[in-house]
Amino acid sequence: DVGKDGETLHVPRGLARELLKTAPSSFTQHARNADRNVKIGDGSTVFAPVYGPPFIHNLDEGRRYATIEDFRNFVKLAYMTPAMHHSGGTVCEPVDVPVNKRHLDMVYSHIRLSDKPFMGSVTAPERAADTVSMAKIVFGDEFVENNCCIINLINANSPMVFDGTMLGAMKVYSAANQACVVSPFILAGAMSPVTVAGTVAQLFAEAQVGMATTQLIRKGAPVVFGTFGSSISMQSGAPTFGTPEPALVLYASAQLARRIGVPFRSGGSLCGSKVPDAQAAYESAQTISATLNGGVNFVLHAAGWLEGGLASGYEKFVMDADQVGMMQVLAGGVDLSENGQAMDAIREVGPGAHFLGCEHTQANFETAFYRSTIADNNSFEQWESEGSQDAAQRANKLWKDMLAEYEAPAIDPGVDEALNAFIAQKKDAVPDAFT
Repeated sequence: DVGKDGETLHVPRGLARELLKTAPSSFTQHARNADRNVKIGDGSTVFAPVYGPPFIHNLDEGRRYATIEDFRNFVKLAYMTPAMHHSGGTVCEPVDVPVNKRHLDMVYSHIRLSDKPFMGSVTAPERAADTVSMAKIVFGDEFVENNCCIINLINANSPMVFDGTMLGAMKVYSAANQACVVSPFILAGAMSPVTVAGTVAQLFAEAQVGMATTQLIRKGAPVVFGTFGSSISMQSGAPTFGTPEPALVLYASAQLARRIGVPFRSGGSLCGSKVPDAQAAYESAQTISATLNGGVNFVLHAAGWLEGGLASGYEKFVMDADQVGMMQVLAGGVDLSENGQAMDAIREVGPGAHFLGCEHTQANFETAFYRSTIADNNSFEQWESEGSQDAAQRANKLWKDMLAEYEAPAIDPGVDEALNAFIAQKKDAVPDAFT
């Protein structure tokens, strides 16, 4: 039912829910290395890097516009980071490459520099189609037709609008049986009511209509209920992060996703800080903790987010990844196996002695506790002798060491040649455009 304005769509009560009965409760996104496949839904949580920033930040240069070299660097870092299950999508926006061609370089970077699953381009329907074509070169036409090899982000233009670009990309991916994350982007107070319940009601309506549309395009196409909910300062209008209200929105939305039987996307390591400082750390800790506690299935922005999403931070990336690794150990729960209960060790050591030299400790000490890649727990004197570095300075060295040690995963030479030929043909077909 279209409203009198010719633009507003009124969906009858129950129709969206009925259409969503054909959406899968979980699905596997395939990577070109099958060992990297990820399950999205049914209690699994997949972590992916930051998405979308036009700037990068590091301690050496400060803040500047991102380039394709930065994009490649973040793909490499995600590939080398065990806590990142996914290569992500627009890990930063490479402004040195023409707008109408950069998606080709970005998708190729994910395919060539990593063997983890990745996200597709959504900035125009034809760019989504290019992504599907590149996936078919890698996986084969029939495999892509029958399996999810791409996931993509479809944002609602809240309040209650889906624009032509997003709907166009949705049509391409859903028709190709590839997964859409239908995600209202909400800054409460500006794009939704100031209350938690009002915000949840609005975003649930937006998400249901978007997800139902994917099922109209192709029944059974994989789809994810996404939310990005944050608050704003009622004094300045600036977005705020790490506050309690967005966590409540996340918890309520996660329960609604489970109720309607689709996977859920939200959360991340979000902050408003411009640099990797204490504010960045505590705001990110708040948001990633809510993400884990809420049972989110697909987590964008798990590493690298700075400045309210305007910058991808090199130091922030490895600091966040360290925290996400800790969260994953926490989510693993308590080991109640015979080794985990350690009764033999308790009997061996007995009263008044220590466990450092016992057989159980010797057998388990390498994996007994999470070992941070960033934290310094040495004496003051040793810390001082090593340069009195803070966490960001240690992170600066870590990401540089990781890039220096990077080795690209193997790829079939024929596939690589076909990808490069496809990219060259597409680039030659149109002139460069930067708008």
